[in-house]
Amino acid sequence: MSLAFLGFAMIVVFMALIMAKKLSPFTSLILVPIAFGLLAGYGWDTLKYAMDGIKSVASTFSMMTFAILYFGVMLTAGMFDPMVDKVVAWCKGDPLKVLVGTAVLAAFVSLDGDGTTTVMICCTAMIPIYNRLKIKKIYLANLIILQNCIMNLIPWGGPTARVMSVMNLDAGELLAPLVPGMALSAVYVIGVSYYLGLKERKRLGIMDISNSVNTVELSDEEREWKRPKMILFNLLLTVAIITSLIMGLASSAILFGVGTAIALVVNYPVQKTQRKVISSLAPDMISVVMMVLGAGVLMGVLNGPEDAGMSNAIAQFLVSVIPESLGRYFAVIIAVISAPGTYLLNNDAFYYGVLPPLAATAQAYGFTDLQIGFAALMGQAFHFLSPLVPFIYLLMDLTEISLAEYQGYIFKWCIGIFVIFMGAGLLLGYLPVL
Repeated sequence: MSLAFLGFAMIVVFMALIMAKKLSPFTSLILVPIAFGLLAGYGWDTLKYAMDGIKSVASTFSMMTFAILYFGVMLTAGMFDPMVDKVVAWCKGDPLKVLVGTAVLAAFVSLDGDGTTTVMICCTAMIPIYNRLKIKKIYLANLIILQNCIMNLIPWGGPTARVMSVMNLDAGELLAPLVPGMALSAVYVIGVSYYLGLKERKRLGIMDISNSVNTVELSDEEREWKRPKMILFNLLLTVAIITSLIMGLASSAILFGVGTAIALVVNYPVQKTQRKVISSLAPDMISVVMMVLGAGVLMGVLNGPEDAGMSNAIAQFLVSVIPESLGRYFAVIIAVISAPGTYLLNNDAFYYGVLPPLAATAQAYGFTDLQIGFAALMGQAFHFLSPLVPFIYLLMDLTEISLAEYQGYIFKWCIGIFVIFMGAGLLLGYLPVL
């Protein structure tokens, strides 16, 4: 049986079981790839490839663990309380202002190029406001993902860095043609937030919150854990961590690990209190990191043996189905292929596996490295809908939405970003028809 067919079938079955609620996302992430690995003839090596996949997400797993703990400690200590109170007061109970503010915040936070950090900061800051005003949290997830998929195209973001290495392009050389599409798309997302804000304003009205800024119910123990005198220190520590992350001074896992240790020692010097705070955060942390490890199993089995797995077979299939008669449209074809390609495969598999043979074919037709690299990034508009992206499970957990709700709702807004980038590329000549 064709490995490419099995690869496509594995993704379809995985999605179908989750959407039909026959299996939970975690059990589906584990059982479906193992079953398809056995069907592919991998035998006991299936478990080896699954372990390889888990190793590949080790850095993400570590970073998520420490990031969830860090921002959980900050939330518990009350670092965000003054900001939340001021934002709620400024919004005057107006959902429109909250949603536009969310879009702006997500755009700026996404500049660090890391989806997990963006999710943690935006959700930690905004979810209390959404809860107080009863705004739909699917809108929060939507705006975070839309802005993040745009800002993820900066040179220190994952996909652009991979394209630069494969196509031997300079950061400035590749960023220049992306900037118009990024700017227009960011404005588009602000427009989306305004539209959604109007809907929520119509549904909820503008609430009178003058006497109900602090409406979140807290237990006596949670009140004892608040550290109002440490807000400035916690804020400076957070700024230092984010700045170091953007500057690339150390890995995000180490930065958040050290930050968590400092935050715990300073805010909760008594070890008994430390243990209680960590225990209160553990349920959320465990549910998310389990999903990350499950996604690693799926990726590992999909990649399979080096140069002979399902990912490689899918890459060869995508290249083989393109007729030579469409050669003059090859840049546009690469752009279109990149949408399902970066959904079905992780970024490493697509850009290191699929892009090189596509690029060789495009070069034979006369397309430049820059045109090919630009085209290959167009599909990033849909990449964060993929079940292979670990941090989306964190986002879904924090916003309390299912994978089916997440994909079904956000997909239609991603189309707008894809159209904007394609339109900009065609108009400015970066997606030429030769």
